Amino acid sequence: MVFVGVGGIFGAISRYFLGSMISRNTSSSFPIGTWFINVIGSFSLGLLAILHIEKSIPEWVWLLVGTGFLGAFTTFSTFGYETIQLLQQKETKKALLYITSSVVVGVLLAWIGGVIGHEL
Repeated sequence: MVFVGVGGIFGAISRYFLGSMISRNTSSSFPIGTWFINVIGSFSLGLLAILHIEKSIPEWVWLLVGTGFLGAFTTFSTFGYETIQLLQQKETKKALLYITSSVVVGVLLAWIGGVIGHEL
């Protein structure tokens, strides 16, 4: 549990700072910060999962990085909250784009990460 907790601390802090930095540097109402974090996290988790399963990276690395860091770095609750905000602001097209692209790109990048992990 220590590895998960330590990874989670750094994942949450990283998400906060990266998300804030992206938000400060974009003027769009599209939640690009959360989108970017979630799709990069999906790729990273796909890569790490295959390395864990097929290449036998140590369990503590999986707990620290996969469960802890990436679990806290990515955020489904913020994704849901930002989708509701877009809908309340009558930004229906942006909300649908956000939902669709988050799921499709996230799953695609998780798969690509897994393919790369398999080849390593």
